[in-house]
Amino acid sequence: MIYALHELQHAASAPLQFWAETSQQLFTNPFSPLAYLPQSSRVAASSELLARVVKRYEKPGFGLTSTVVDGKPVAVREEFAAEKPFCRLLHFRRETAVVHPRVLLFAPLSGHYATLLRDTVRALLPEHDVYITDWNDARLVPLAEGYFHFADYVAYAQDFIRLLGPDVHVISVCQPTVPVLAAVALMAAADDPAQPRSMTLMGGPIDTRRAPTEVNRYAKTRSLRWFDTHVITRVPLKYPGYMRRVYPGFLQHSGFVAMNSDRHLQSHIIFYNNLVKGDGESAEVHRKFYDEYNAVMDLPAEYYLETLDMVFMKHQLPQGEMTVAGKRVKPWAVRETALLTVEGELDDISGPGQTEAAHELCRNIHAKKKAHYLVPGVGHYGIFSGKRWREAVCPRVRDFIREHS
Repeated sequence: MIYALHELQHAASAPLQFWAETSQQLFTNPFSPLAYLPQSSRVAASSELLARVVKRYEKPGFGLTSTVVDGKPVAVREEFAAEKPFCRLLHFRRETAVVHPRVLLFAPLSGHYATLLRDTVRALLPEHDVYITDWNDARLVPLAEGYFHFADYVAYAQDFIRLLGPDVHVISVCQPTVPVLAAVALMAAADDPAQPRSMTLMGGPIDTRRAPTEVNRYAKTRSLRWFDTHVITRVPLKYPGYMRRVYPGFLQHSGFVAMNSDRHLQSHIIFYNNLVKGDGESAEVHRKFYDEYNAVMDLPAEYYLETLDMVFMKHQLPQGEMTVAGKRVKPWAVRETALLTVEGELDDISGPGQTEAAHELCRNIHAKKKAHYLVPGVGHYGIFSGKRWREAVCPRVRDFIREHS
């Protein structure tokens, strides 16, 4: 029912969006007499802000068509190395003969598209051969393709690692740090020859009992049954995934906005003022961020609920109680794969210490093959995007990969 109401609201707001976009054009186009009225900039700014508030944001592209390798410009093209019902393995093929370490980047399956890691990929490209998990919107996956459980994420991770291994380096950002660690641990226990050379875990909920955040606390305020009945719904008829049970992206987005409502409100006020002043550069920064932030996807209900239960409610991994497809996950079985953990000092999604907990779990990795980096003055997104990522974190990751290649 909630999904149907959301679709109805979107349909009802379509005329308002069209009117706002038209108004914005009339009051900014140099050929329109309305653009020269005394208050035209304010009307145009208000119109654009309104249009962006009611707009539905589609999946953005990576737009990474070139990079620089050894000081020379190199073309980059996207191609799919593997395709599965819920995910495609995207390869950023660089048109160069230079050989660099192969990196498999696991993007979060938590509401945003893999393009949220665009800056992560951009910084890695000059010195790495980069692959990324490009997750599909669950509402676009036909029900005939079956379900997607936590164990399926682990299986996907293992399949992709084997496809690119054994000299591949794994980087996992945020939520997938848990299933990726589980995948590597199971491969290690089976003495799989495709085990990755290194595993970098960034800002993830390995043990949410450490420095719990508002996100962690919220997950424990209700029962799993409550989440199932209040936030899980079925995909409407208009989509290929009709009748699939999902956790809608618009609910996830609403939750994230509500957590920092004052910050988002202030950002929109600044955007409006920049438009009025004619500060196009600052306004464009706002557009690019929210074009990405507001583009959300639906999650398979079974994966969302199992993650909530296993990771945030029962803490199965740090307590040694996690089982996947009937096999117990033993992080201490990992010996050959080097481990780097990265956390942000000001992370309000995965608090400092939650990712570092992986070192205690992977206790049989030699000390020379383990490292931890707490990035000072940085929040969650800053560890994989922005200036601090490019100038401080990425070089650390690069050097760690080089050391263990």
